[in-house]
Amino acid sequence: MKNLILLISLCFSTLGFAQNKFISLSDDATINLITIGPGAVLNDAFGHNAIHVRDYKKGLDIVFNYGKFNFNTPNFYLKFARGKLLYEVGVDKYDDFEYSYKLQQRWIESQELQLTQDQKQDVFEFLVNNAKEENKYYKYDFFYDNCSTRPFEIIKNEANVTMSYDHQEAGMTHRDLIHEYVSWNTWGSMGIDIALGSVIDRTATPEEYLFLPHELMYAFQEATIQTPSGTLPLVKETKTVFSPQIKHRYSTNFLLSPLFIIGLLAGLIIYKTYKDHKNENPLGWLDTIILLITGLIGVVVFLLWFGTDHNATAWNYNLLWAFPFHILAAFAVKRVQPPQWVYPYMKLAVIMMSLLFFHWIIGVQRFALSLLPLLLAITIRYVFILRRIKVTRTNGNEE
Repeated sequence: MKNLILLISLCFSTLGFAQNKFISLSDDATINLITIGPGAVLNDAFGHNAIHVRDYKKGLDIVFNYGKFNFNTPNFYLKFARGKLLYEVGVDKYDDFEYSYKLQQRWIESQELQLTQDQKQDVFEFLVNNAKEENKYYKYDFFYDNCSTRPFEIIKNEANVTMSYDHQEAGMTHRDLIHEYVSWNTWGSMGIDIALGSVIDRTATPEEYLFLPHELMYAFQEATIQTPSGTLPLVKETKTVFSPQIKHRYSTNFLLSPLFIIGLLAGLIIYKTYKDHKNENPLGWLDTIILLITGLIGVVVFLLWFGTDHNATAWNYNLLWAFPFHILAAFAVKRVQPPQWVYPYMKLAVIMMSLLFFHWIIGVQRFALSLLPLLLAITIRYVFILRRIKVTRTNGNEE
């Protein structure tokens, strides 16, 4: 019976959408910010926010859930990669919403917001209007338009909220904030650090911290609101809805971590380079593999910067070590007599590696720390390639 009442109410509210009319919330209605804890996989590592509207007198117990998308969208993966995938706000039954996160063993916190009746109505009407078919789609941005920034903007603008950020640790960059939730020595963190550019290495403003659901929860706890009774705390009551028995943290076993595996790989490259130098071995398959793989990674980095709508992938100096034109050098470097252009090209490659470390040291961009052993090994190998080409040329001229 309860579900039937809810269904009827939603039908009337849908009819109201078309007529630009809205249900009038009762005095018992509440607006709550729901915060979901991190999950076990990378895309769940940062948590989630949603706005819960509850009014039992009107049969409403629904969640406005930003950040949903349709897997059946044509060319889904291509649109996702290019930053052109449309996300949407969904309207879900609260019980179903809560149950899904309990199944995932993710903690759930609910903050009842101390809004006046008019403020509750304004927030509700904005949400209802935003959930219309013609309004609900938008381009998602991980840092500036996501499941946390949307609720923040709605509540702040519709309810005259004054924020406080005294709880924040000042001076953190967007990359620092990401590493708070995703350990630097994980494959996911390494991928993020390669894909995202120097634009996320500037100091974040207090509001920019709020792309993280947990940060929004803390900020609302400290915020105030203007009411006829004066200035009051924004949060009237905080309730722990669910505490799982396990605590999720996106991390990995050290023996399977990037630092360990890439460190081993770097050690093998350095050892092979030492043996090749000692035995005066010619250039070969190792040089081709290094240049080919770094070139292919460079193509991806280049396309993320110049071929997508993602803001965070711009000005990415990972191109200094992952350079697309390395693909061409990969097939030329191991010839008995490499083309004339290969020697100055490898000089350029060494210079670019030097610039990478310089950018890292002065703080222009922070690169994946787990890549450091490999970057050092590649630099050493490039110097070896230069020396071998020079020796090969000298010997060829003498003959």
